[in-house]
Amino acid sequence: MQTYVAARTPWRRFWRQVSRYMPKRLYARSLIIVIAPMILLQSVIAFVFMERHWQTVTQRLSQAVTRDIAAIIELIEQFPDEEAHADIIRIAQDKMALKISIEPPDPLPPPGPKPFFSILDQTLGEEITRQINLPFWLDTVGDSNIVEIRIRMEESVLRIFARRSQAYASNTHIFLLWMVGTSLVLLSIAVAFLRNQIRPILQLAEAAESFGKGRPNPNFKPRGAEEVRRAGTAFVKMRERIERQIEQRTAMLTGVSHDLRTILTRFKLQLALSTDEDIKALDQDVEDMRSMLEGYLAFAKGEASEDPGHLDLQALLDKLREEARLRDTGFEAKLTGDPEILVRPNAFSRLVSNVVGNAFRYADNVWLEAWHGRGSLIITVEDDGPGIPQDSREDVFKPFVRLDAARNQDESGTGLGLSIARDIARSHGGDVILDDSRKGGLRVVIRVPA
Repeated sequence: MQTYVAARTPWRRFWRQVSRYMPKRLYARSLIIVIAPMILLQSVIAFVFMERHWQTVTQRLSQAVTRDIAAIIELIEQFPDEEAHADIIRIAQDKMALKISIEPPDPLPPPGPKPFFSILDQTLGEEITRQINLPFWLDTVGDSNIVEIRIRMEESVLRIFARRSQAYASNTHIFLLWMVGTSLVLLSIAVAFLRNQIRPILQLAEAAESFGKGRPNPNFKPRGAEEVRRAGTAFVKMRERIERQIEQRTAMLTGVSHDLRTILTRFKLQLALSTDEDIKALDQDVEDMRSMLEGYLAFAKGEASEDPGHLDLQALLDKLREEARLRDTGFEAKLTGDPEILVRPNAFSRLVSNVVGNAFRYADNVWLEAWHGRGSLIITVEDDGPGIPQDSREDVFKPFVRLDAARNQDESGTGLGLSIARDIARSHGGDVILDDSRKGGLRVVIRVPA
């Protein structure tokens, strides 16, 4: 068992290294699945064809040409007179398709440069050496359609011009062209088909991402292969169930809040008609109940039914400046980038107002910086207040939690401000993070795609 595990470890390490360099997208991986076997198959076929068929055909053609040349040499040696030579030249041209000439016994030219890759040069040279065994000079490079051969005999030099196709399988490129051409056609069809199959998956991913950001796409319809359609249909049904659940929860809370408001209104009316001074404490309790009910309703509702729209950040900052002036709190705001963002306007305004209002309540000075660009919105709010201990920063996002040890207990509030803020941020696909401020208090960072 240990030997088996040890043997598998290098294999796993190898595939882990390979996967690091593999493409991450499904479209690219699908293309590799289609292209890799095709290239491997064609490489094997081309190698076998080049090694066996091409070389065999070239060797047989070279043997035939060399036999014709050997027969001509034997005729020249048997009939050395010039009249017979003329008949031999005519017979070679008419019957053997070889153009020959008998020249004086001059020295053969020096060997020319050998081609980098030429089966003909090697095969034809071997056949001449094996069948004729005389000094020869061979040129397969000079003219692309003609092969020149010079053979030195005892009293003359035989010069032969043969067509390349007589000694070489010259139509091999047609096979290669057909193989490459059909591969390109099949590859084009595969690319178009894969792109058509990948598109429904991308649309499903975009619809799921938009729904997670609170921007549902009602035009999404399942398309593509059966498995993709099943996934798309499951997503649509899930989205409908979530929307129905939100609607039911909102309707239930609205009804509950209406009934409780009626009771609270009756309480306040009875308290107003009473003259007992002890009623003030009860009146305050009723007001706290009303405030808590309104806060809980806003938190539970989460502005989920609001449609996405454009919000002017600059106008929102101007509104916060006016609120800071009324509270007599120092406030500085800086906006970088496009002031117009695509969010759920009322919900996002409530998010920023809750965070900034929380800073107004516990600090003397507040600084806000907003940066919008590259599909992202980052808002940083810092204050010089008492801050929040690091081990309690996640607790403040829980509903109805107030850190009274660090805050003023006389301040009004239900402990839902930051809970609502994070709920709205996450419904937009973002989040709210707390950190230490450079100003001495709390630093709140809001990040949402916009």
